[in-house]
Amino acid sequence: MAKAIKKQALGRGLSALLKDPENDIKSVHDKNADKVVGNIIELEIDAIEINPFQPRSNFNEESLKELATSIKELGVIQPITVRKLDFNKYQLISGERRLRASTLVGLKTVPAYIRIANDNESLVMALVENIQRHDLDPIEIALSYQRLMDEIELTQEQMSERVGKKRSTIANYLRLLKLDPIIQTGIRDGFISMGHGRAIINIEDLDVQTDIYQKIVSQNLSVRDTEALVKSYQDSLKPKPATKAKSVSFEVAPSEKNKFTDYFGTKVDIKVAGNGKGKITIPFHSEEDFNRIVKLIKG
Repeated sequence: MAKAIKKQALGRGLSALLKDPENDIKSVHDKNADKVVGNIIELEIDAIEINPFQPRSNFNEESLKELATSIKELGVIQPITVRKLDFNKYQLISGERRLRASTLVGLKTVPAYIRIANDNESLVMALVENIQRHDLDPIEIALSYQRLMDEIELTQEQMSERVGKKRSTIANYLRLLKLDPIIQTGIRDGFISMGHGRAIINIEDLDVQTDIYQKIVSQNLSVRDTEALVKSYQDSLKPKPATKAKSVSFEVAPSEKNKFTDYFGTKVDIKVAGNGKGKITIPFHSEEDFNRIVKLIKG
């Protein structure tokens, strides 16, 4: 208990230091910077602005209320992380859920780690820390990776080193952004999983993508069912092999066919198969015609 009181007192003492205009710390080289940077300090919530680089955009209200109840009873156990912008002005790097929950229960201050970072460093820290520490949905993670690529000009290989993930894992997340926006929303809202999305992405036609998405939701299809559905659609697009004309063992000359036609007085059809077998078809048009042909056969 004594250690906890001492730690809180130290945090309040450093807070007072930060409010002294004569000790405004703007870089790690400034006086007293070593006492502030990297230490846990009680900061006024009003002095903290939300990080525009925050990848999480969905916050479950029920989960937030549960965290608020826990903070009300036990306090903020894990400090948030901020970067110093100006005199008594800070920007959140990570811990937005804790900050929101603390505001819900009416706290005026929160424990925070202070860092001094430029915009690029702040972006990288915010995205990397959130990806590693929080349960972001797959689309939020994909957007975080994409933002690192676009704004910091990182390759997938470099991102792999930064976040400790395989390059193939990063590539799989990024591919989700090629899905129709309706399907991306479905993943974010939990209607389908990332596995469903990875199966659907193999179809380029966005209209077909959404048709399959509707079937997944309405029929409660599994990932395996979805993969089978996608494969069936892809197979239907493949050109069917041309049917080869069946070869015959020998040809019946037209003159021979004409002899049969002339003899029976009706057009006779002769077909020969590849194995040498065949059939002769003699059509008739009435019972009288049938009896006539029978007499000709009997001779």
